Amino acid sequence: MNSGYDFEVIERSLPYLFKVGMTFTLTLTLLAMAGGIFFGTILAMMRLGRLRALGMVAGGYVNVIRSLPLVLVIFWFYFLVPYIGAWITGASQPVQVGAFLSCVITFTLFEAAYYCEIMRAGIQSISRGQVAAGEALGLNYWQVMGTVVLPQAFRNMTPVLLTQTVILFQDTSLVYVISVTDFLGAAAKIANRDYRLIEMYTFAAVVYFIISFSLSFVVKKLQARMAIIR
Repeated sequence: MNSGYDFEVIERSLPYLFKVGMTFTLTLTLLAMAGGIFFGTILAMMRLGRLRALGMVAGGYVNVIRSLPLVLVIFWFYFLVPYIGAWITGASQPVQVGAFLSCVITFTLFEAAYYCEIMRAGIQSISRGQVAAGEALGLNYWQVMGTVVLPQAFRNMTPVLLTQTVILFQDTSLVYVISVTDFLGAAAKIANRDYRLIEMYTFAAVVYFIISFSLSFVVKKLQARMAIIR
């Protein structure tokens, strides 16, 4: 490793780091957040619904996923999804899913378990009287959830959902196990190519800190504002 701290290697690498690495990281974060909240909300409604069988299935899924390390789930899905695709389509060979799609599927399914518990808490925070009022108007369970409960639950849980999204943003760095070039992966490639590990890993840490700290600051401001409104 060369002596001295080389700022030029960081400057030269900025286009690659952000155009390739950070673009992948943010895209994966946003897609996994949207998919995770969607499926997490469905799981939460299944757990709180009147059908015991659906509640047990959803509860089992959440408990299993939350008991597994994310890095293991990423590795597992990356090699398993092509065979699942072949089984569904009846193909004789594993379906070529690709690293990006595998990452999106993995993070969506993994984060759904965590968003489920957040949404379940949000739904339970809504007064049962409002649910009873909706049912008295002739609405079924899903209509009450969609028009009465969920809008309020999302508003109540917005800060917590954003906090989980910050964690998701940090967790995307684990895609290195399948050699995907996210922001950290891009920094690692440059570090190994130019023998500048300290510079690149320090810069990556600073970038992650700035983004995560800024988002956490926004969440705190949002929580304070919502507390005043209430």
